[in-house]
Amino acid sequence: MEQNILIIGGNGLVGKTISRILKSRNPHVTVFIGGRKGGKTDKDLKIDVTDPSSFKIISDKKIHLIILSVNDKEDHVLHYAITHQIDYLDITKPTHALVKAYDIAKNAEVKSRIVFSSGWMGGIVPGLVNTLSDSGDINEVKLFVYYSVKDLAGESSAHFMAENVAVPFVHYKSDKPVAIRHFLDTEAFNFSYGIGNRSAYNFDVPDLYILNRVERISDVSVKMTYNSKFITWLLGSFQYLRIYNILSLKERKMIFASSGNGDQTVFEIVVNDQSAQKKLSLQSLKGQAELTALSAVLHTEELLRNPHENKVYFSHQLHEPLSLMAQLNAYDSININVTS
Repeated sequence: MEQNILIIGGNGLVGKTISRILKSRNPHVTVFIGGRKGGKTDKDLKIDVTDPSSFKIISDKKIHLIILSVNDKEDHVLHYAITHQIDYLDITKPTHALVKAYDIAKNAEVKSRIVFSSGWMGGIVPGLVNTLSDSGDINEVKLFVYYSVKDLAGESSAHFMAENVAVPFVHYKSDKPVAIRHFLDTEAFNFSYGIGNRSAYNFDVPDLYILNRVERISDVSVKMTYNSKFITWLLGSFQYLRIYNILSLKERKMIFASSGNGDQTVFEIVVNDQSAQKKLSLQSLKGQAELTALSAVLHTEELLRNPHENKVYFSHQLHEPLSLMAQLNAYDSININVTS
């Protein structure tokens, strides 16, 4: 059966990586690239997420699945996918935007698969969390993120931090939201893969919402550290002194805009349930863009392979947790280690 897949934002770093991995693993699939400027081939479509009139070509090309890898603040693409009964996978949204889009989808008459995959590294964390408890009764999850400024990164990460660093967000204690700010409340953590002891600071990712509100885990927190201990300390000092509040958006973008030639990315999940504590450590040697793109491809392949019913999903809900972990672990640049 012919499958036409459209990657909107396919000319960006993550979009290009999704296209490369998807086509290498699924040569039978036809991949279209959507961008504001179009392109030189019949597979390059001129699509602007701020202009719904540009979406007509989606139906003209008989697209079966839209992968959204660019920020669509007004959810125009989501509305179009629901109205035209097209499968939809979104990997782009910060927490507040995800909650808004999820409410839109829940309250609509959905006749396609609508998948939100905006958690850390393409929405794989909740699925991996569910591999770590024998009882299924998890009461606490801590996610620790190692971010390298030497990693090859697109503009979206810098823009997200610049726009949101001065905005309070919530983590969850005893099933209640607790307001906090980025880069405060240091916690010492011994990272794997030779990184060692680091101070990690508050960081907002959609997994906080997903793990508490969807997976019903009462205590959820996320902390980040940078490869440079000095940068990590400096960002915390700026927040403590409320310097971000007086900087312009342009100035904040300058602080967070960094992209190297490539480095590892690491995250570690610590789970407490009624019987034990377990830790899952994941390393992507090719960095966060590769891991995010691979996650999006795994979700896409699951939609292509299995007849999931038409409804709204978070991406981890498509997979059997152990199958998801095995597929990640089979990728040549990813290492996963589980310890008690």
